Formats: sequence, C-alpha cells, structure tokens
Amino acid sequence: MAKFNKIKVISAMVETGMVPVFYHKDVEVVKNAVKACYEGGVRTFEFTNRGDFAHEVFAEAAKFAAKECPDMIMGVGSIVDAPTASLYIQLGANFIVGPLFNLEVAKVANRRLVPYTPGCGSVSEVGFAQEMGCDLCKVFPGDVLGPNFVKGLKAPMPWSMLMVTGGVKPEEANLKAWFDAGVTCVGMGSNLFPADAIAAKDWGKITQMCKDAFAMIAKVRK
Repeated sequence: MAKFNKIKVISAMVETGMVPVFYHKDVEVVKNAVKACYEGGVRTFEFTNRGDFAHEVFAEAAKFAAKECPDMIMGVGSIVDAPTASLYIQLGANFIVGPLFNLEVAKVANRRLVPYTPGCGSVSEVGFAQEMGCDLCKVFPGDVLGPNFVKGLKAPMPWSMLMVTGGVKPEEANLKAWFDAGVTCVGMGSNLFPADAIAAKDWGKITQMCKDAFAMIAKVRK
C-alpha cells in the first residue's frame, strides 16, 4: 500500500525536478543505488519493472527504503497493464509510470489515489491522459520527440505537467533545453548510473552525480 499520498508524491517530483530510473536484478545493488540517490538529495525513485521476479526485488527495496531512507518515495516504471500496476501498489509503489497510456491502469491508480504517469507521444495522447486523471504525463521517448515537442504542446496547453524520459543527461545544456521548453521534471536512467560505477559499487560517485544534477537543475530553472 502506498505510504505517501498523491499530493506529496507529485509535489516531491515538482520540487526536486528529477526522478532517477533504475533496474538491477540484484536486490543489494538496488538497495545501494536507492541509498546513494537518497544521500544525493533524491526523494522520488523509479524502479523499472524488467526481468523475472522484478516485483520481488522491488518489494525488498521498498522495505529497505522505508527503514533506511524514510523520506524516499518509491515508485515503479515500465507498467503496461492493470494487474501489474495492482501488484506493485500492493507491494508499496507510491506512483506508477508507463511507456504508454492504458485506461485500465488509470482506473486502478485513481481508485487508490496513486499518481499514474503514462508515456505519451502526441498532444492528443497527453490530452486524453489528462482527461483520465493523469496529473503528470511522461513525454516518451524524449530523445525522439525532443524539447520542441514540449514547447509546442505547452503553447496551447500551458497547464500541462510533463516529465521527460529518454535522452536526458546530467549535463547543463541538455537539462536547460528541457526545462526551458517547459518540463516539470526529468526522468534520468543509465546516464545517472554509469555501468562502470555500478560494477565497481562506487556508490559515492552516484551520490555525487545526483548532487551535481540537482545543482544544474536549480541553475537552469532560474
């Protein structure tokens, strides 16, 4: 069951401006990644639903976060159907993210007042998702659509809250382009978790990368 309410979750995403996106089959690696991000200032963490028994990894990571990182809001990504969304909510997911929009997922999430951020690739998809109660929509894939898509959408629909995932890098020029275009926050995956750092278990590097990313976001938001 979700530990944080919908308003708290969305507020945290807005305030921090970044949601790390991460998956690993080893639960200990996930726990360390969560802790490293938490120490770097992260307060919303998206665990990607990939691989066999991913839900079991998430369950253990969520229990760990509740104890060791009490203000960390754990959510799940890559959700494409309602049964999987229900499973993760039962395991403690505080928000649901998907690569696409699924009406049945929206119903499940809305019933429990859990934020659902679906992947949208057109203005019409964003509009329909908003009609179905999705406060924050994901622009995906970001590297294909680009900042101009966000800017173009925000012109006639300035109320839109958008998170972009795909093509986001912890680089000032990249982040400035997205935030200048009008995104609410960014989802950052592999670029925030270098494979060599994960392999070496260099959690200090992950913490520093999070701090650096937040510093850049704060700068480009001014």
